[in-house]
Amino acid sequence: MKTLEQLVRPNIRKLSPYSSARNEYSGHVAHVFLDANENPYNNPYNRYPDPLQQQLKERLSLIKGVAPENIFLGNGSDEAIDLVYRCFCQPGIDNVVAIQPTYGMYQVCADINDVEYRSVRLNADYDFSAQSLLDACDAMTKVIWLCSPNNPTGNDLNREEMEKVLARFDGIVVIDEAYSDFSQQQTFRTELPRWQNLIVLNTMSKAWGCAALRLGMAFASKEIIDIFNKVKYPYNINKLTQDTVLEALESTCNVQRWVSFLLEERQRVIDALAPLPICQKIYPTASNFVLVKVTDAQDIYSCLVEKGIIVRNRHRVTLCENCLRITIGTRSENNELLGALRVYSHENAE
Repeated sequence: MKTLEQLVRPNIRKLSPYSSARNEYSGHVAHVFLDANENPYNNPYNRYPDPLQQQLKERLSLIKGVAPENIFLGNGSDEAIDLVYRCFCQPGIDNVVAIQPTYGMYQVCADINDVEYRSVRLNADYDFSAQSLLDACDAMTKVIWLCSPNNPTGNDLNREEMEKVLARFDGIVVIDEAYSDFSQQQTFRTELPRWQNLIVLNTMSKAWGCAALRLGMAFASKEIIDIFNKVKYPYNINKLTQDTVLEALESTCNVQRWVSFLLEERQRVIDALAPLPICQKIYPTASNFVLVKVTDAQDIYSCLVEKGIIVRNRHRVTLCENCLRITIGTRSENNELLGALRVYSHENAE
């Protein structure tokens, strides 16, 4: 691959990062804080949070099996996605390549940063070949985006093809593993030493049930993490989020139980959907949702909305015509959805 010196935007390479007050005395014990123009009252919320979230990273390191220096924490995974563009892609010059369909924020952030976004359609099985992505690249391609399990399709991408991309592409490869806790596929975050051009994304929003806290993770080489920390805003993760996530990380047994239940419910929902006349195809899934091809996605979606049941209409997404994406909820929520679909199916039977 190209060196980071070649991949990083020249202005980022030369950037002198903001030096926060909390960084300047790092390594020393302090108890009188008169450096950051904070209000001395209303402890503990009067003080700026740890800008590098060291305690949280050390705890995550034990759970994720990644060294703290290889972890970046962002305001949701979307912050890390945006940083990839800001650090590596020159606006109006560079481009990125991604599979299609996939998570929409990759393209939104490309458009915001004025970076050309090249999409390569998945095949009929919602998978890809490494060569198809590499063929879409040129000398100005800085990043390839992969999402596995993919959103909105739900399936694991072919691991051998992903490894081929990592081996043959000379830029940055981002693998978004937001749904990996629901998958049997081995995570790529444990292989960081093998791939110096790899960034793996993960989140507290899915299996951990902490979407409202907005904590995303990026795992990469220390050199890439240092670049992210150089560009990010100084105090990007607030104290309430840091403290609450630390508390959540003490309950790994809850997460294991939740995941186990959701996988059981996922199969139950699939088994109940399959016989319905309105259900034309249920796609393989390794996530906490299922993509279903139905007879009339818009009409069924509207009917569910009228009953206060919200799913995601993916009809206008490439290769997802007449598809609904259904998140697996609690047993009672799933029962309510299935009941509504049975009624719709009966009322619309030919």
